[in-house]
Parts: sequence; structure tokens; C-alpha cells
Amino acid sequence: MAGSVKVLPTVSTAELTSIIHRLEAATSRLEDIASSTVEPPKLNGAAPTAAPTGPLPPLPVVNEVPPTPKPVFEPLPESVEDFDLFINGAVKKYVAQSNELGGPVAKQAASVLRAFTLQRDFILLTTKAKKPDYSTPIFEKLLKPFFEISVAIGEIRDANRASPFFNHLSAVSESISVLSWIAIDTKPHKHVEESLGSAQYWGNRVIIEHKDKDAKQIAWVQSYYQVFKDLAEYIKATYPQGNPWNPKGVSAEEALKTIQQSQSNGPTSKLPPPGAGAPPPPPPPGPPPPPARFDDVPKPAPAANSSGIGAVFNELNQGEAVTKGLRKVNADQMTHKNPSLRAGATVPTRSDSQSSVSSISRAKSPAPPGKKPKPESMRTKKPPVKKLDGNKWIIENYDNEPEPVEIDASIQHSIIISRCNKTTIIVKGKANAITIDNSQRLSLIIESLVSSVDVIKASNFALQVLGTLPTILMDQVDGAQVYLGKESMNTEVFSSKCSGINLNIIEGEDEDYKEVPLPEQIRTYIGEDGKVVSEIVEHSG
Repeated sequence: MAGSVKVLPTVSTAELTSIIHRLEAATSRLEDIASSTVEPPKLNGAAPTAAPTGPLPPLPVVNEVPPTPKPVFEPLPESVEDFDLFINGAVKKYVAQSNELGGPVAKQAASVLRAFTLQRDFILLTTKAKKPDYSTPIFEKLLKPFFEISVAIGEIRDANRASPFFNHLSAVSESISVLSWIAIDTKPHKHVEESLGSAQYWGNRVIIEHKDKDAKQIAWVQSYYQVFKDLAEYIKATYPQGNPWNPKGVSAEEALKTIQQSQSNGPTSKLPPPGAGAPPPPPPPGPPPPPARFDDVPKPAPAANSSGIGAVFNELNQGEAVTKGLRKVNADQMTHKNPSLRAGATVPTRSDSQSSVSSISRAKSPAPPGKKPKPESMRTKKPPVKKLDGNKWIIENYDNEPEPVEIDASIQHSIIISRCNKTTIIVKGKANAITIDNSQRLSLIIESLVSSVDVIKASNFALQVLGTLPTILMDQVDGAQVYLGKESMNTEVFSSKCSGINLNIIEGEDEDYKEVPLPEQIRTYIGEDGKVVSEIVEHSG
């Protein structure tokens, strides 16, 4: 199909060159204007204005708005970070094992997790606050949540006495007193280790009942034991002599108030849960501490009330401070260095307070000079021994054994246990006799014996009798818990040079244990017939 062709007008080379030059000039001018000016804002509905051809007026100076300051994150104290690791490790593993069992066991574990989470906040508070007096209301207020949780955990156990998990629940409720380590100033890890012993009494029942039957039950017991072991290691590394708080910090009331305010400001200022990311901005700082004055003599702390929790903790924390009142004796006042004192005048009389202090200091004589014992780390550890030699079982040198040591005994077997520390030994069957010496924190579980259990030079010893036992002999035992079953109510106990011995006897339909301490104080006098009479001192009131 043919169509018409439109012919464009021709342009000469000179005209084309002129057009290009004009375009280059216009482009250059536009670039100059753009680099030296800012386009004024257009008003709504206003027509655009032509670009100015003359010099432009200077732009108005606009004050720059300062940028929003970035929040300053306060690093968490190392003690809190380490406690977070403890919670995220042993505690949450125990909670996970409890959730697998479910029921009241899981409910108890949730309360335990909440208790340790509150302890984490308590530790954070102690890094900001001065240590309050134990008799003050603020200290009781800080400890109240732990007491309430302990009561709730015990109520879960009491409400499930018919449950197949009763031993599990008892292991937790009987050892939850471990939470009070935060209020102990002298070696709080010792309290944790003692609480572990209470847990092991019930936990070992679970192990015996479910061994080779249900591995899940055994794993639950071991995970709960691990909570105590990891907590003790944390305390040894962080607070070996108790929590010192912050001597230069604010009062406990003010620190608690600032932490509660930061938690109420929303998610950004809430205390991070264990294992969270960066912490929130810090609360407003308290008043700076006054400049140090070394010429000031610290005022003595006010005396605590004669009753209540304050008096108890003050007595526990006195420790070696009782010797602070001793005065230095010069050489001329010593009878063995000044013959004139022995020849004539008597030793100067002392005041009652000095006499009482010196009597306390004489209560424990210093060790005679001689070869010092090697530190534990430098001693050569002997390998553990468990062997049957004829009719004798020999158990030696077990130290901090994670699993119970089991013995299958018969009626002709005698068992000798020596130098076993922080170990649980289970004797199955009916043996003849058991002898224990030089052992610390040893837990022994037996079924029945023909003769006796003889314990010599032991401390923090625990014995549980499931069957019958005629006699228990204890010599130089410092602290023991003996649990007697229904079949062993006729057991006789002989003790000498012992202290802190408690018998736990089943009574009532609920089969609860009642603790009965063995007497330690003896009154001796000469009767009217001239004979020496000794009798047990009974305290009433």
C-alpha cells in the first residue's frame, strides 16, 4: 500500500553547530545554579517560578536539631551473668526433665525456677545497695518471696501424698531450704551441700525404685542433684564468704525502688530474663558516695532484737569476731618471761568481759607446732577401691562420686568403708556388720544387718535403714542424721564424743519423720550416799 512521505526541513551544518553550543551554555548555567542554591519550597497551589538570573540572597541559618542520644547500656555485673549461666544450665535442665514427668513434679519445678529467677534479681540488687541490718523490715521484705515459694512447694507435696511421685516431691520440698544461702555470711556453699544431703535421702529412693526400669526417673534425680552441685560451685567462685553487697551503694530501699520502677516502665526497661541480650538502660544513678575519710572510726552496728530472724543471723555471722576484744600481752606481763610475776605478785585481775573472752579463746587450743598438712590440691589421690576379699567388702577412697556405689551383700559379709567423702553407698541384701571410719558427708542406705553399724571419726554422716538393724555405734562423730524405718524401731544407739546426732523416727498415719536429737549435755554430781550420779540435762521452756 502506497503512502505519503513527509519531508523534514533541511538544517545546515552551521545551524546545527549553533544549536549545540546554545544547549551546552544552558546546561552549564543550570549546573551552576543547582550547585549554589537550594530550591525554595513550593506553596500549595502556587505557580512555579522561573529560575533567578541574578545573584541569590543568602539562605537563612537553620539550627540543627541534635540527634536523639543512643541509650547507654549498663553491663551486667559478672556475678549476675554467672548466675544466668547457672539458671540456663542446671536449673532449666531440671525443669525440662520435670516437664517430661508432668503433673505435680512439673508444677514444683516451675516454682523452683521462679525462686532462682527471684534470686537473680536479689543478686542484682546487692550489687547496687549497701547491706542492710538483718533485723530491719526491708531485709525481711526481700526474703519474704523465698519463704512463700518454699511454703508453696511444701504444700504441693502435702497435697499429693498418694501420688507415685511422692518421693520426687519430697526430695524437692525437703531441700528447698537451699534458697536461704543468700542470707548466710560464712561459707554459704556449706549450706547448699547440706541441703543436697536432704535431697539425696529421697532422691536415692527414686533411684532404687526405678533402677533398670525407667531411665527417665533416674535422669530427673541426677538433674536435680546437679542444681545443688552447680550452685555450690557458683558460690565458691563468687561468694566464698557470703555476699558482701555494695559498701558504696545506696540503701536497699532505694535500690529496690529503682529496680521496681525500671521494671514498670515497659519491656525496654524490664530486667532481662536469664540469657537475654543486652540489658536495658540503667536507672538514674543514686547520690555519689561521700569522700573516704580514713580518720573516722566506724560506729558499732546497732544490736539486733533479742528475738526474730535478725537475732538468728547475727549469731550465725559472729564467727571469729568474738576474739576482737583480745588485747596484746607484752613480754613483761607474761609469767614465763618475767620471773618477778611468778615470785611475788599475782597475775593482775581482769574484768569480766576479758575473762569471758579469754575463756572463749581457750575453748579451742591451737594446734601444736609441727609439720603442716598438705593442701588438698597437693595430696596424691588414691584410686577408689571396691572389692570382695573373702567375706569382707572393702570400699575405700571414693570422693565426690556422682553415682551411688552399690554392694550386693549376703549374711556372711562384713563391709569396711574408709576415706569415702561426698559419696552415697547402697547395701542391698542382709549383711553381717558395717564399719565406717574417716569419712565426710557419707550417705549410707542399708536394707538389714545382723549385727551393727560402727561409725568412727566421721562428720555430716547420714544413715537410712530400710529393714532391721540391732545396734548403731558412733564414736567421734560430728553431725549425723539417722533415719529409722518401721522395722528398725528397736535399734539401740551408743554414742561417745559425738555432737549433732539426730534420730528421725516415723510416727503417725502419714508416716512423717519426727526428728529427735540425742542428748549431749550430762549433769554429774555426788549424791547423799557419796556416789557419783550422772543424768541427762533436760531443757524446758
